[in-house]
Amino acid sequence: MSAPMINDTVGAFVPHGHFTIEGAKSGPLAGLTFAAKDLFDVAGHPTGAGNPTWLATHPVPQVSNPLIDTLLGAGATLVGKTITDELAYSLHGDNIHYGAPINAAAPDRVTGGSSSGSVAAVAARLVDFALGTDTGGSTRVPASYCGVWGLRTTHGALPRTGLVPLHLLYDTPTWFAHDAEVFARVGDVLMPASAYAPTKAILLQDVTAFADPVFNEPLARVIKALEQTIGAVAPRNIADGEKLEDWRAAYGTSGGHEGWQIHGDWITQNKPVFAPAIAARWKAASEITAEAGAAARDKAAAIRARVRAIVDENTVAVLPSAASFAPLRNADPAEVDVVRLRTMAMTCVAGIAGLPQVSMPFKSADGTPIGISLMGPAGSDAALIHLAVKIHALAQGM
Repeated sequence: MSAPMINDTVGAFVPHGHFTIEGAKSGPLAGLTFAAKDLFDVAGHPTGAGNPTWLATHPVPQVSNPLIDTLLGAGATLVGKTITDELAYSLHGDNIHYGAPINAAAPDRVTGGSSSGSVAAVAARLVDFALGTDTGGSTRVPASYCGVWGLRTTHGALPRTGLVPLHLLYDTPTWFAHDAEVFARVGDVLMPASAYAPTKAILLQDVTAFADPVFNEPLARVIKALEQTIGAVAPRNIADGEKLEDWRAAYGTSGGHEGWQIHGDWITQNKPVFAPAIAARWKAASEITAEAGAAARDKAAAIRARVRAIVDENTVAVLPSAASFAPLRNADPAEVDVVRLRTMAMTCVAGIAGLPQVSMPFKSADGTPIGISLMGPAGSDAALIHLAVKIHALAQGM
């Protein structure tokens, strides 16, 4: 079918993304609806990657990303494709071609990106859940900004075929949901079973230092819930004498170099129009030397080993999901970039390490959405989600 089935009250869907594909009549997700970020291939429907030139220069895919088929087979119905920031190279949620979706939980604030349309559709309850991606924070941060459940999956745990890449070193497909039970049901369908049962909890102290004080109150409640469930929460500096800004730089340089190797020829040949901030990122990526890229990858590999040694099979880490509330829609771009850099110093930890991180939704005293995260070891996703649901329920009651 091609007729629009969704009353898109928040500008979440791309113009070419209005269609419905019915799921199986029975299955663990029967009766649920979902949308897909316009990076995911859906057979018979174009993939736009947030840019009209990409849409015009790429054939309509004949095979879907495997997650689409899995979800349809589990009974969920796909109701279209949602806006992404261009080639997913942003955390803001404002696409100059298709608009900035509305954050239903805080209409004067942005949704965050690059999974902007997916999080907007979930926050407005247009769908039960939505596929997004997380490379540098593009699901964790919008989840925090819009008051929904989101996560970064273990790197490599879910298939990335039929998915427009940004940085293969760090790209992960994932999903949002507004309801904890739905969030966990989707996780049970998509993620491998996990026997993860942490016996110790740590607070990432140096990461938390990048976040505004408004995170302190919900963070304290999560810590109290962890103490009741697991035991004392020990403060720990994950960078252990190094600077998280340097980790962010290693992420940005290694990812930018790889991204230009993937997309540089297409950008050079087709000269797509990008938003100024995204154009500046691609220009910077084009200037990264092979030597600088290799050095950054080596640095990232060392960081990955360090973080994985700390967040081991017995450990859960707690941290804020972002550095601030969602920026105001009319915020000065320079201020937005300062927030972006602070946030990426936080999100790069799980990104470089390839670890799963679940963002749980909370609200500040004035009702503004805010996210607190749990991070676990590689492959713990399914169990980590259920732990997060349990801890969130306890924390909400405190």
